[in-house]
Amino acid sequence: MINLLRLIRYKNLLIIILTQYLMRWSIIKPILEAYEFKLQFSELNFFFLVMATVFITAAGYVINDYFDTKTDMVNRPETVIVGKLMKRRSAILLHVFLNTIGIGLGAYISLYIGMPVLALVFVFITGLLWFYSTTYKRQFLIGNVIVALLTAIVPLMVILFEIPLLNEEYGLLLKELKSDFTLLILWVGAFALFAFLLTLIREIIKDVEDYEGDSAYGRQTLPIVLGVLNSKIVIITFLLTTLFSIVYIYFRFLNDIITLAYFTLFLIFPLLLLLYKIIVAENKKDYHKASNLSKIIMLAGIFYALIANYIIIQNF
Repeated sequence: MINLLRLIRYKNLLIIILTQYLMRWSIIKPILEAYEFKLQFSELNFFFLVMATVFITAAGYVINDYFDTKTDMVNRPETVIVGKLMKRRSAILLHVFLNTIGIGLGAYISLYIGMPVLALVFVFITGLLWFYSTTYKRQFLIGNVIVALLTAIVPLMVILFEIPLLNEEYGLLLKELKSDFTLLILWVGAFALFAFLLTLIREIIKDVEDYEGDSAYGRQTLPIVLGVLNSKIVIITFLLTTLFSIVYIYFRFLNDIITLAYFTLFLIFPLLLLLYKIIVAENKKDYHKASNLSKIIMLAGIFYALIANYIIIQNF
């Protein structure tokens, strides 16, 4: 059981669950209540949405490890499960099982909200994860961008399935008020952008960390194509972009003391520390520490939703 949990990256799956529930309860719900609106997606069906996301993501981790066994034996042999602790055939069957449940749940909730076409989103993501593991991961930057985009989709899925029902219930009223749900999209979109940038940064850091194994098996990752030094420059560029974005969003949209304190302590200082660690990094161990720090920073960004909840309640 422990090996199975490690294979499906249960910690990452818990972060997905946390992210989607925080978007629903801490961002969307208080904004709607400020306008005397209510959530239209039932708690049970929202749970199915979260589980669909979790099962498809878990399947993606399984198939990724299935195709990465050789390189992982070089890069991180202590983490290899497929081929050592689990038969490769069993991994494929698990992948199919998880995807079947995920797509099935996704199809159900898509039919529930009257938009069966949204079921294709789950099919598309499943296919994208397959091709990422078999092809895109080995190509220059494409794999990194795909993972970052898929991570950004996690919070966006919440509004993707909520807004159609809200429009159905409150569409006429919104038309009279000449209003829409742009505020919801902006709030959740900001979290999605942060998730995209931090994931992209972490994926490139991991590629530098895995340089040896990726090079041995002919992969064309960014560090192999551009070199480690140029990869550092790319990482630093994205880090500075993230820092600038946080500062811009604060002064343009927020301007409250609590957010300033939270951003400074839990986002800006850690990002500056990560910047320093990347500049001075010299070996695999250094990049591994930097990768872990980037994950902590992303988690801190997600937890800002709790602060946002307080701000929204106080200002609406």
